[in-house]
Amino acid sequence: MEIGQICIKTKGRSAGRKVVVLSEVKNGKILVDGINVKRKEYNAMHLFPTKEKVKLKKEATHKEVESALKKQ
Repeated sequence: MEIGQICIKTKGRSAGRKVVVLSEVKNGKILVDGINVKRKEYNAMHLFPTKEKVKLKKEATHKEVESALKKQ
């Protein structure tokens, strides 16, 4: 998974919601953020990658992530 790639959460409270990857894989976990999803490191196995991408810098702010997802 790459920075800026849109994924769908498959497990947990926020299952089914879109998130954006903000960091590379570290120990099987990826930092993600999204609309109504807490910025947190999630297990990479609990994310379904899509072909969609947004242009974001590494570890962008929550406001930048929200605006990028709303434009999608």
